[in-house]
Amino acid sequence: MAMSADPRAEYDAVVAELQTLSSATPGKMFGMPCLKNNGKAFAGFYEGAMVFKLRGHKHAEALALSGARLFDPSGRRPMKEWVEVPSEHASSWLGLAKDALNSLAETH
Repeated sequence: MAMSADPRAEYDAVVAELQTLSSATPGKMFGMPCLKNNGKAFAGFYEGAMVFKLRGHKHAEALALSGARLFDPSGRRPMKEWVEVPSEHASSWLGLAKDALNSLAETH
């Protein structure tokens, strides 16, 4: 996948790739573009970064990336399972999205 300087284009490329690899579909969550599987969101695009719902060591690995943090769209209460990963790590977004999709499947 070619990297571009446009974070939204990077996100759209991840969406397109996951749609070919899985049953994931684009949608909206809190007004932001997101990826869902069976109606449950597992990744999204927020203010130039991508956010992922992760658990366990995958969550810790994502959080360890420079600039990554718990997703806190309200500015008041971070969402503990969601990690916001800045566009400097766009090359990791597809892998993280796959991890988030797999994590979602493991909860059922």
